[in-house]
Amino acid sequence: MNYVYLTKDGYENLKKELHELKTKGRAEAAQAIAEAREKGDLSENAEYDAAKEAQGLLEKKIAEKEDSFARARIIDESKLDTSKVFLLSNVEIKNLKVNKIFKYQIVPAVESDLSQNKLSIESPIAKGLLGKKVGDKVSIKVPAGIIDFEILSISL
Repeated sequence: MNYVYLTKDGYENLKKELHELKTKGRAEAAQAIAEAREKGDLSENAEYDAAKEAQGLLEKKIAEKEDSFARARIIDESKLDTSKVFLLSNVEIKNLKVNKIFKYQIVPAVESDLSQNKLSIESPIAKGLLGKKVGDKVSIKVPAGIIDFEILSISL
């Protein structure tokens, strides 16, 4: 079984999102179908077809979230090694070409959010940083080419 590793916050957010989809989302989908049914002949009712399709997409999303929830494992941050870059590390890196510093937290893919500097562990940069130590210089292939970084700090 492939586990989905989450932070405690990520686990709680997944649980909340799943609850919202199952309650509010399903209620809204049922309401849209009921309103479309009232408009008459279902065989030529585009609104009904659209509402049913939206309901199907919602149920697919619920099934995917339930699957992730069933496979979820919460990461115990107290047992993580801060001498190297791993999942949940806060890492400060310097782009050596442009001499610019970036700060990221390496997180599970489902928790990634670049607006909050949360970098997916599946991203090329995160993959290139994994296992590296402070002071290490690493060349990472990204879609735009190769970028050279130096790891300045690692923390939780």
